[in-house]
Amino acid sequence: MSDVGGIARDRLRTIVERIERLEEEKTALSADIREVYSEAKGTGFDAKILRQIVRLRKLDGADRREQEELLDLYKLALEME
Repeated sequence: MSDVGGIARDRLRTIVERIERLEEEKTALSADIREVYSEAKGTGFDAKILRQIVRLRKLDGADRREQEELLDLYKLALEME
């Protein structure tokens, strides 16, 4: 392994190439996700609401309840209900 200015060239190249491959995979996955949302929209589902549901499902129960309670409180304070 050759060093350039104290940097292991081969190791650096390997890391950069891994990041590039992962970025390509991320791009492909993002396109797949957009396609699923488009499919859902085509069958009558609201994509914006589906995104909210997916985001909420990532939270554990306590965090989700806390967010919902705060949202309800803020809406009540703003006379939205």
